Amino acid sequence: MNNFPESVRVVEVSARDGLQNEKQALPAAVKIELIDRLGACGLSTIEVSSFVSPRWVPQLADAAEVMAGISKKPDVRYPVLVPNTEGMQRAIAAGASEVAVFAAASESFSQKNSNAGIEESLQRIEAVLQLAKENGMPVRGYLSCVLGCPYEGDISASVVAGLAERLAGMGCYEISLGDTIGAGTPLAAREMLAAVAEKVAMDKLAIHFHDTRGQALAGIFACLELGVSVIDASVAGLGGCPYAKGASGNVASEDLVYLLHGMAIRTGIDLDALTDAGLFICRHLDRVPGSRLGQIAWRHQN
Repeated sequence: MNNFPESVRVVEVSARDGLQNEKQALPAAVKIELIDRLGACGLSTIEVSSFVSPRWVPQLADAAEVMAGISKKPDVRYPVLVPNTEGMQRAIAAGASEVAVFAAASESFSQKNSNAGIEESLQRIEAVLQLAKENGMPVRGYLSCVLGCPYEGDISASVVAGLAERLAGMGCYEISLGDTIGAGTPLAAREMLAAVAEKVAMDKLAIHFHDTRGQALAGIFACLELGVSVIDASVAGLGGCPYAKGASGNVASEDLVYLLHGMAIRTGIDLDALTDAGLFICRHLDRVPGSRLGQIAWRHQN
């Protein structure tokens, strides 16, 4: 028996999680146009950029410029990623109204990704949450490596559930569960989500799957059966992870929306406009879209 949601909120992460892994750094004007195009598609949440150190992620060094340049729609949320209180201060100065923080379910990955172990990462998050509370800003939490780690292999669902519970207890309004290396199969994804949902209410959970092994949409379907209703995706399948060798892009927003609409699940998204946004950014990156729908449109136009 399934518990498919009637509607799904797609969290678009291409402008941050997608572009951070590209070798080519794009001008701020291109990023701004991408975000504005995405806003015109009917998306309600678009992650804008990341206020991490430009030394570590130079592709997103223009985060403040991008934040200042986008045409914000009143019905769209524009969160930014912050790693610590320094990044949080920069985000506040740039006019951000919502932030996201990140931790990992793997000690090794946590050290590689943030130069801190899990417990130290949680302490940093707690400090960010305090600043967010003082400034009336909602905070979303990312949890990486929930279905496998490039250094440690399999990750216990009970570990993931425990960390998700801690993030929720600290004040994150939503926890995004990330299959960072795209290792998960549908059954593993479903079992992981079920374990986390025993600790954190399903309406506070999201999924964020990478498509390294072609399992992302199948895993998403399995999780939809449990009732998850927030899914992260990246237009044209952009993305990956600088600290997870071999990890390919996120699940493509276009392909996800095609699946959801085919299941009569509402998204509020114009699929044609979304596909066009993917073609736009891929032209600037001089690459073929990673989405199936994008590849079809690309062949028709080239």
